Amino acid sequence: MKETAVLIGIINGQQDEKQVTEFLNELAFLAETAGAVPVKRFTQKLDIPNPKTFVGKGKLDEITGFVKSNNSDMVIFDDDLSPTQLRNIEKALECKVLDRTNLILDIFASRAKTAYAKTQVELAQYQYLLPRLTRMWTHLERQRGGIGLRGPGETEIETDRRIIRDRIAKLKVQLKKIDKQMITQRKNRGKMVRVALVGYTNVGKSTLMNLLSKTKIFAENKLFATLDTTVRKVVIGNLPFLLSDTVGFIRKLPHHLVESFKSTLDEVREADILLHLVDISHPNFEEQINIVNSTLQDIGAAEKPAFLTFNKIDAYSFIKKDDDDLTPKTKENLSLEEMQNTWIAKENHPCLFISAKEKQNIDLLKEMLYKKVKDIHIKRYPYDDFLY
Repeated sequence: MKETAVLIGIINGQQDEKQVTEFLNELAFLAETAGAVPVKRFTQKLDIPNPKTFVGKGKLDEITGFVKSNNSDMVIFDDDLSPTQLRNIEKALECKVLDRTNLILDIFASRAKTAYAKTQVELAQYQYLLPRLTRMWTHLERQRGGIGLRGPGETEIETDRRIIRDRIAKLKVQLKKIDKQMITQRKNRGKMVRVALVGYTNVGKSTLMNLLSKTKIFAENKLFATLDTTVRKVVIGNLPFLLSDTVGFIRKLPHHLVESFKSTLDEVREADILLHLVDISHPNFEEQINIVNSTLQDIGAAEKPAFLTFNKIDAYSFIKKDDDDLTPKTKENLSLEEMQNTWIAKENHPCLFISAKEKQNIDLLKEMLYKKVKDIHIKRYPYDDFLY
């Protein structure tokens, strides 16, 4: 029996009602990826979140009424909650309360398969948990007349904090050792040109990786299907290069995850070329492009040579305008051909439009990759005769 989830978002100056709807759609997808069934959504217009309960008292009462009458298993907030907010909301709702970071960490924990990924996720989880430890001891507050309980309670919390700090320190040491191994592995690959697939989560990177490298990497229509970086040798024509598939980016990617996945992201930082894959069928793909570019900036890879490749053209759809409709066209009214011309003009260089699933325009992508890899290869190996 799957757990049921209630989703919460706020509308403010930074995000209007339409954006919040899209954000809650993504939160619902995250919840489904984690194994929950979203059953209800609540939104509220707030300039700033309530410091005690995130939403206002009236809205919290409304949520509480729904949760209790429907026996909902959990409530998930689209933003991060402070320890105080978590404690107060749990007290009111009397059910499991998660924020966005906690949900993403849970998904990463379920997806981690290798010892390396598991160590990275565990570190991020402990770093998230440490400042929130006090909410685990709220049962002490409910005991009346418990003389002497406060002291032992506080002592137990401090003991747990020390255990977690020690565990964090050990995990960091483990990751440093693994980092050195990863650096050695990358050095042992020689000076082959390296191409890294980057993009928002669930845009089809693993599917494209399987197609180009003729391998079978796990790929499915869920968020964060890939956590461990996979590197494969690809040969196009007579030209070999290395292609890496990396973890997908997402809006509000938790800081702890970015830090703990540093070595995984080194594949992006050390790549010669970035192939930025975009899901053109997603209604909000332009914001996803900006989020990926912002994340690349944060990890120091924004200056890498990159080119946009729009995937899932087989799933692209648009609403055709009537001939007598004189209102300006919007993104929803652009045909695929018009969309291609728009982005090619915007980027001032060719943008590729493919379908990895249906293998459309893959030869064109290979041709583009061949040219870009060859340019770097010639500079690196000017006397390499086999290319001529």
